[in-house]
Amino acid sequence: MSPDLLFWLTLILKMAVTAAFAVAATIIAERTGPLIGGLIATLPVAAGPAYVFLALDHTPQFLADSALMSLAANPPIAIYALTYAWLAQRCGLVVSLGAALCVWLATAVLLQSISWTLAGAILLHVVVFPVCLLLAEPLRHAPVPRLRRYWYDTVLRAAAVAVLVAAVVGLSFSIGPRSTGVLAVFPIVLTSIIIILHRRIGGRATAAVLANTVLGLIGFGGAVATLHLTVVPLGPALALPLALAVSVSWGLLVLGVRSLRRRRV
Repeated sequence: MSPDLLFWLTLILKMAVTAAFAVAATIIAERTGPLIGGLIATLPVAAGPAYVFLALDHTPQFLADSALMSLAANPPIAIYALTYAWLAQRCGLVVSLGAALCVWLATAVLLQSISWTLAGAILLHVVVFPVCLLLAEPLRHAPVPRLRRYWYDTVLRAAAVAVLVAAVVGLSFSIGPRSTGVLAVFPIVLTSIIIILHRRIGGRATAAVLANTVLGLIGFGGAVATLHLTVVPLGPALALPLALAVSVSWGLLVLGVRSLRRRRV
C-alpha cells in the first residue's frame, strides 16, 4: 500500500471514530436535563480522540506542549458559552452564535501571543471560572423539552466533528504544538449543539445547556492539565485514559453533590 493511500485511509478512520464518539455524546445530552447535558457536552469527545490520534504521529513532548495550550484555551470556551447563553435570551441564532465565535477567535489569537506556563494557565482558570459560574447561574435552570430527532442532525454533527479532527491531525505537522493545542479544543461539539437546538427549542432552553457547560469545563481543564503533567513520564497509553478519568470523575462528583443537596431539601 502506498504511503499516500495509507495516510488517507488512516485519516478517514480517525474522522469516523471521532464523529461516532461526538454524535453519541450529543444525543445523550439532548435527552437529559440541562445539567447532565452540559456535563456530557464537555467530556473530551472531540479533543480526546484528536489527542489519541496525535499520539500516533507525534512525541509525548509534543502532546504535553499541546495540552498546555489546550489548558490555556479552556477558559475562553467558558466565555464563548456564556456569550451565546446571554445573547440567546433576546437574539437569534446568527447573532448569538456569531458573537460567541468572534469572542472565541479573538481570545484564541490572544492566547498565541502569550508564553504559557502551567501556573499561568491555572491562574487564568482561577480568575475566569468563578466569574463565569456566577454569570451562568441565572441561566442554568430553564427546562429543555424532549425533541424529535431528524437524520440530518446526526449528519451535521458527525461532519462537523470529523472536519475538526481532519484539521487538527493534518495541520499539526505544520502549525506546531501551540496552535494544535488551541485547535484541538475548538468548541465544535458545543457549536453543533447550538445550531441544532436553538432552532428547535429556542434560545433560552439551549442557553441553559450551554450555561451548564461552564461547570463541566472545569473537569475538562483538569483533564488536559493531567495530560500535560503525565504524558511524558507515563506515556500516552496511560496518560490519555487518566485524563479521561479526571473529566468523568468531575462530572460524577457534580452529579453526586446535586443529588446530596436534593436529599437534604
